[in-house]
Amino acid sequence: MTLTELKEYVQARRIVSEREISLHFRIEESAIEPMARRWVEKGLMAIVDMDGTKCGGCTACADGIKRHYEWLGPQSVTFKK
Repeated sequence: MTLTELKEYVQARRIVSEREISLHFRIEESAIEPMARRWVEKGLMAIVDMDGTKCGGCTACADGIKRHYEWLGPQSVTFKK
């Protein structure tokens, strides 16, 4: 997973759990936070601790899925010819 791939994945979903990212890219959850921190430091992504509450994408998070990432930066724009 590259920083750009992480950005595009979170950007497309707006809020996504570490577990979802881990499953999608087939990487350990522990590898996600150091990469996400780069976007957080730039103010384009936020770390959200859900504590089992609703984010709007599903009914509620399963136990143990607490850390999510939310894209705060601009959405990607697709230009038409």
